[in-house]
Amino acid sequence: MSTRMVEFISASYVNDSSELFPRPNAGIDPKFLRRYSSELEAAGFDYTLLPYGSNGYDPFSVAAYIASFTDRIKPIVALRPNTLYPTVAAKALATLDQLSGGRATVHIISGGSTADQAREGDHLDKAQRYARSEEYIRILRRVWASDEPFSHHGTYYQFEDFRADYRPAAGTIPLSVGGSSDAAYRIAGELGDIFGLWGEPLRETAENIGRIEEYSRAAGRQRRPKIWVTFRPIIAPTEELAWERAHRILGALQRNDRGNLQPGFRREHGLQPENLGSQRLLDLAERGELHDRALWTATATATNARGASTALVGTPETVAAAIVDYVDLGAEIVSIRGYDNLNDAVDYGRYVLPLVRQELAHRERSAAQA
Repeated sequence: MSTRMVEFISASYVNDSSELFPRPNAGIDPKFLRRYSSELEAAGFDYTLLPYGSNGYDPFSVAAYIASFTDRIKPIVALRPNTLYPTVAAKALATLDQLSGGRATVHIISGGSTADQAREGDHLDKAQRYARSEEYIRILRRVWASDEPFSHHGTYYQFEDFRADYRPAAGTIPLSVGGSSDAAYRIAGELGDIFGLWGEPLRETAENIGRIEEYSRAAGRQRRPKIWVTFRPIIAPTEELAWERAHRILGALQRNDRGNLQPGFRREHGLQPENLGSQRLLDLAERGELHDRALWTATATATNARGASTALVGTPETVAAAIVDYVDLGAEIVSIRGYDNLNDAVDYGRYVLPLVRQELAHRERSAAQA
């Protein structure tokens, strides 16, 4: 039985648009962003993710704004290497880290969509994007660690006699890696502090954790990166009400996102997503809608597995127990966000996070007394 503790992530949103209630072309609403991020902190979340998309807002600016009015929550800046030169990124991250009192984290995204990469002038193929991410990470690490000027002549970056007069608050910044390819696992195993996984069944998740452990051992590391798993919980006071709500959400997703198309149809018509993680979730959905205690895949089908898309459905007790199942496998960080963004975040803080933490604290006490 595990005695692990767990940290929680949710995403921050710059306005009240959501998958259930989309508001096309809505701009930044500073009052909403302030309220939302403050509610995350009050709810007990440890991190908030600032996502990146070619059509989205700058996550560095949003992270700095959030840090200015919160005290504890840690902003995770999603960063695509093609958008910012590594020495500039090292400077921006160190600045955010110092301004926030050592709370910055960075999540490196190699890029799961060739089309979206091209929208910002990036035309590398997938293998090249991962190779560039590896070079990028190594440069970030060296910038933060080097006391002497250094030059770099790599495949994707070249510079001369660079020296930084800044450091992150604790000397470095936690670095997260995402992806489902072998290259993603290898890079994370060798260089990452955190590795992000989509919400797959327990058996597959255990296999994925085993893969990252193998890469870490091969790199001679003493421990693997922390494992981050991601879900979209749908909760209600009873199981029946939770499933009624789940199907209402599913209907809204289908109406908003061509969700009536089944994965097989998408393959036949060339609509299969490019990234391996989304493909895995759609394959999972074809094998069945419900897995393990509460993992529901119909939401992945409805959205073509765009981003985090598998749900955990049930009462708070059921969902908390399902989360603990993943902690038992070795997950140290759990990302949960809902479909009614603000209200779901508040409900998770009231009804789910305390149950998970109480169970794990009970185990710690029991282990200490044994």
